[in-house]
Amino acid sequence: MEIRAIQPSEVEAARRLLMASGWKRGVSDAEEFRKLLSRSQVKLVAVEGGEVLGFLRALCDSIANGYISMLVVAEEHRRKGVGRALIKAAMGDDRRITWVLRATPAGVAKFYEKLGFTESEVAMERPGARTSDT
Repeated sequence: MEIRAIQPSEVEAARRLLMASGWKRGVSDAEEFRKLLSRSQVKLVAVEGGEVLGFLRALCDSIANGYISMLVVAEEHRRKGVGRALIKAAMGDDRRITWVLRATPAGVAKFYEKLGFTESEVAMERPGARTSDT
């Protein structure tokens, strides 16, 4: 398995993988997804034999703060180290950077805890309006 920057030919495969896993916002429309990628500093795929097994999108200033926005692994490749490899590649070795994320689906928090994440008591959020709200 190879972890590397996403190639233009893999963008649609990553989008489909996200959609198959229940992602909607920023993913349903192919052009909007391309726009999200163009504005993200970190865009990685896990690839094996030409197949996209996983995808990660993150924002990071490479000095103090990083935000993991999207992580998905194809269902048949979960629990094989793909997600862990994507997270480690995205975060790199600089322990001074604080990384944050939203771990909402059931069981996801435990995955991130194994990678050193802890629940925060200081995070705040102003949720974006959903299409149906505007």
